[in-house]
Amino acid sequence: MGMVRNLVAFIAVIAGTVLTMGTATAEQGQPAPWQMTFQQAFSPVAAEQHVFHDMLLWIISAISIFVLVLLVYVILRFNKRANPNPSKTSHNTFIEIIWTVVPIMILIVIMIPSLKLLYYGDRIETPDMTLKAIGYQWYWGYEYMDEEGLAFDAVMLEKDELKPGQPRLLATDNAIVLPIETNIRVLVTAEDVLHSWALPAFGVKMDAVPGRLNETWMRIDKEGMYYGQCSELCGARHGFMPIMIKAVSKEDYAKWLVEAKKEFASGGAPAIKFAQVTSTSAE
Repeated sequence: MGMVRNLVAFIAVIAGTVLTMGTATAEQGQPAPWQMTFQQAFSPVAAEQHVFHDMLLWIISAISIFVLVLLVYVILRFNKRANPNPSKTSHNTFIEIIWTVVPIMILIVIMIPSLKLLYYGDRIETPDMTLKAIGYQWYWGYEYMDEEGLAFDAVMLEKDELKPGQPRLLATDNAIVLPIETNIRVLVTAEDVLHSWALPAFGVKMDAVPGRLNETWMRIDKEGMYYGQCSELCGARHGFMPIMIKAVSKEDYAKWLVEAKKEFASGGAPAIKFAQVTSTSAE
């Protein structure tokens, strides 16, 4: 009995751990410890992606359960002991039609919302503003296309540069400031190698390709800080080129523009400050 009680207690602990994984609190727009689900959606595209994901989860769960039940039935019903004289049937036309037609119907059910979401997240017809993101080894540069000369670089803060509350490996020296409730067109390119501009909270992940201008869009629902990272293996410091967006009200954004034009729109190239990769001799 003691062993049974210990086993039950162990299973209860494991179940409690699994059920609470991913529920750890964190600031919005960044990952949480032990997180298993998506970051909370703060844009229409991300919200639609979550709906599509949930639909697929139901479909694949139903398929998995059906296959499991069918497998168990076949094992129990048609094993040597339960069925000593097996059937000589080589094919069944009805069953063959069913297992061909049903998967096709499932794929059609998946295809229609998939294509709708793909086109929905592709581009915006009438953007209110345009942001250009340029990938470098290993930081991001930004240009506000509607504001002449407003451009700056955003470089990851080292550990000793972080301020209280800033997440390690995600905070940058300059934040992208954007207004909420605004249709923002995002142009993405790269100067040297392949990068990828990705922000999970906004449902954005766009490859940055040298010599090519890719386009996507986002509309931020709520004020706050949001974080992303380069999601394309781009070199030795691939894991150290984060994206930091500060979403503010339209009124605060207009005030920021005035100050930003004084700070960044000087006509010269923004100063680049980041830790270079240094080689160390083998011990």
